[in-house]
Amino acid sequence: MPDYEHILVERQGCVLTVTLNRPEQLNAAPPAMFEEIGRALDAGVADGARAVLLAGAGRAFCSGADVGGGALTADDPGAATHAALTNSYHPLMEKLADLPVPVVSAVRGAAAGIGCSLALAADFCVASSNAYFLQAFVNIGLVPDGGASWLLPRLVGRARAAELAMLGERLSAPIAHDWGLIHKVVADDQLEAEAGRLAERLAAGPTRALGLIRRQLHAAQSLDYAASLRLEADHQRAARGTADAAEGGRAFLEKRPANFTGA
Repeated sequence: MPDYEHILVERQGCVLTVTLNRPEQLNAAPPAMFEEIGRALDAGVADGARAVLLAGAGRAFCSGADVGGGALTADDPGAATHAALTNSYHPLMEKLADLPVPVVSAVRGAAAGIGCSLALAADFCVASSNAYFLQAFVNIGLVPDGGASWLLPRLVGRARAAELAMLGERLSAPIAHDWGLIHKVVADDQLEAEAGRLAERLAAGPTRALGLIRRQLHAAQSLDYAASLRLEADHQRAARGTADAAEGGRAFLEKRPANFTGA
């Protein structure tokens, strides 16, 4: 694996684990961190990873963008922020949306600002009982970014999205689960095991079909019904031609578990 300054990357079987690794700063993310995550995803998927697990080192997932430098000291803070989002943060969010393999996030402690967007960009967000989600932007006079204004109304509805974005209050993991914002809440000492098991299960699935499913669900947020039907037909044609679909059909007829290889 290449060396990275801000993240740790590990491959176990077909699961690529990317860990935000600035624990002393609660994994506050400079632009370079998101660039490194993007490179790690590209390399891991190219090398055959069939699922991705996103995690944070220490007691937080990610406390948001690193505002300690960069934009705050720039001659034009607005332009510097725009450049960081356009060139570093948002390209990763687009990459995650288009990734051909499923993504799990494991959240402990804070998932705030862009860190909240990163956690919720996963297909499955597993949170420890001490985790919380925070759209902190309004508290410092800013607006949501990282795709939050697109994602939150679709996950929890406009009223709750407005509550999160405009009041800037912490949302505990149990309430986030009740709202349908995240997949599961687990005891803190079970977080890594639960998220790891889920990532392993996804990595053992029909990878190309899972990739098409996640793109299908994402696209359906902006497509009309007829366009969604056309996309489903196109994706079903692509999935039907895979070796995993053939194996799945044989396994069904033979009444045995399927052995998917990702092909």
